[in-house]
Amino acid sequence: MISLAALAGASALVLAGCSTPSGDGGNEGGTASTRACVILPDTESSDRWENGDRPALEKAFTDAGFEADIQNAQGSTDKMATIADQQLSKGCGVMLVVDYQGAGVAVTEKAKAEGIPVIAYDRPISGADYYVSFDNEKVGELEGQSVVDGLEAAGKDPATAIVVYMGGDPSDGNAAMFHDGAVKVMEAAGIKPAAEPTGVWDTEKSADNFEQALTSLGGKVDAVWSANDANAAGVISILDKNGLTVPVSGQDASVAGLQNVLLGKQTATVYKPFQLEAKAASDLAIALLNGETPTADKKLDDGTPYIAVTPVLVGPSDVQSVIDDGNAKASELCTGDVAAKCDEYGVK
Repeated sequence: MISLAALAGASALVLAGCSTPSGDGGNEGGTASTRACVILPDTESSDRWENGDRPALEKAFTDAGFEADIQNAQGSTDKMATIADQQLSKGCGVMLVVDYQGAGVAVTEKAKAEGIPVIAYDRPISGADYYVSFDNEKVGELEGQSVVDGLEAAGKDPATAIVVYMGGDPSDGNAAMFHDGAVKVMEAAGIKPAAEPTGVWDTEKSADNFEQALTSLGGKVDAVWSANDANAAGVISILDKNGLTVPVSGQDASVAGLQNVLLGKQTATVYKPFQLEAKAASDLAIALLNGETPTADKKLDDGTPYIAVTPVLVGPSDVQSVIDDGNAKASELCTGDVAAKCDEYGVK
């Protein structure tokens, strides 16, 4: 059984003594050092931002004695810029930003111009002082391995299999890391992409793109590398339409993803409990607010210190662990055709 305690494998965060905070955030007297400014990206891509990350971060900061100013850009680059200006005018001791379509770069530049350290949260931002996310290349590796394992379980030779790659939106800096990790594992097994449409983070667009790819392949496919559960859902809708069941990867342990895993339509999903990411980010931010100088044992290619949290692959027999962690409800999962599968795998 997987648990949050067992998953707490974040890249080491080392506090290298103490120092004066890097800036006063534009507030005389240093009162800004008690404010943690957080900008979340939207409410559409995931319900985690408002229902998970916001309360977890707010609790961590207030429990540590700091004020938390947490706002959501609501899927607008303009609104992200406006929020940043408002927060900076009031003063921030640290800024924690989830990028949205590159808008985080300008926010980072403004904050750093005022001497405020910036943490890129979940998605990398050029120029940030720190990056906190799950180990995104490892996510891709787990996805790639699920494709390889699925092919072998189906008696297919990976080296001759027809595999379609359905990646994420290239404007999301994580998408390349997911891709690179998956490709490293799949290529090592001899897999080459038979088709690779432009990446998206959208179920309907993923379905359209995959349908076109499938048509170009004469309706033949042996497996699909999908970068997340939403894309996988689009792929699976087309596979269902054509009476096909093949190995499909994914990530996020979403309700739809977990249901597809239980139904055998998706080989596995990469589970990334937001609690671990939020704790790693708040621990880092609190250290900075306390005037400490953290370092990390990993770095991005540009040298940015990277606190990487370890993800886990969840197959049908592991779904209960997601429920045990409070990140899914059996009442939502075990409906319709899935109910019998819940009984089979002990999901309750």
